[in-house]
Amino acid sequence: MDISAENKMVREMARDFAQNELKPKAEEMDRTGKFDPEIMAKMAELGFWGIPWPEEYGGAGMDVMSYIIAIEELSRVCGSTGITLAAHTSLGSYPIYAFGTEEQKKKYMPKLCSGEYLGAFGLTEPGAGSDAGATKTTAVKDGDGWILNGTKNFITNGEHAGVFVVAVSTDPPAKTRGITPFLVERDTPGFRVGKHEDKMGLRGSSTTELIFEDCRIPDSAMLGELNQGFKVFMKTLDGGRISIGALALGIAQGAFDEGLKYARERVQFEQPIINFQAVKWMLADSATKLEAARHLVYHAARLYARGENFHVESAFAKLYAAVIGREVVSDAVQI
Repeated sequence: MDISAENKMVREMARDFAQNELKPKAEEMDRTGKFDPEIMAKMAELGFWGIPWPEEYGGAGMDVMSYIIAIEELSRVCGSTGITLAAHTSLGSYPIYAFGTEEQKKKYMPKLCSGEYLGAFGLTEPGAGSDAGATKTTAVKDGDGWILNGTKNFITNGEHAGVFVVAVSTDPPAKTRGITPFLVERDTPGFRVGKHEDKMGLRGSSTTELIFEDCRIPDSAMLGELNQGFKVFMKTLDGGRISIGALALGIAQGAFDEGLKYARERVQFEQPIINFQAVKWMLADSATKLEAARHLVYHAARLYARGENFHVESAFAKLYAAVIGREVVSDAVQI
């Protein structure tokens, strides 16, 4: 596939890091359900946390494709690391960069790009998520600030994040026309991280509740304009879908690589099992699916990078990569 020299450099860097630093610790992170702080620090040294953001804010100044390729390569070895980076960048950092004031960007982007802060995105609730209009977490005006009350759940990076982009209802009767995003720092009084989810997979990535109990934040914590948050979140999720497509693609590619390696090594009836046509069919089908998914993910990333509309294409990429990801992994296990 036609990618730039910079993209190829990022691919090699990410692949080398994944194989030499991440792979030896991936199983332990999944077993314990803990993201290794040494991995987090090494990713900061290599600039992973700020790949697509401008250098003026502490980022690497690279393009969206480089970021997507990095997620793909990390996820080939450890999906937990891939989703941690995806949520941090696409969901936790993007809204601040795209919709924040210059003061907010200067305050938070350098910390997010350096890895001092991880970012997180608080939209999902027991009865809300894709249905953002059903958001029950509220913000009530109080002098020169706001009082937040409510609970978010299934929040990626909740355990480690230093700043959270949180969707709250500032005008409940208005539904989606009454949603506003706020920036909440981890040590804000009245805010705490709740239950940690004990998941079946991606266990090295933290997934938690966020609990707000009379949590007071200043007016300056509002992200964007009052009651205009629905647009912010829809644009944020569009970009996030490409990163999740890259995550699924990477996981599937990693499983395929292991299945192919095993098929070449496993001997039955005095020959490697890759010589049997039934195994070849499975590998050929998987390789075809991976190539198709990669085209969809990369195409959406290119549209994003060029500033073109990618709303539909990002959904295609996420949907197809997730579907074939399950199929490719299943076939690799069978092999």
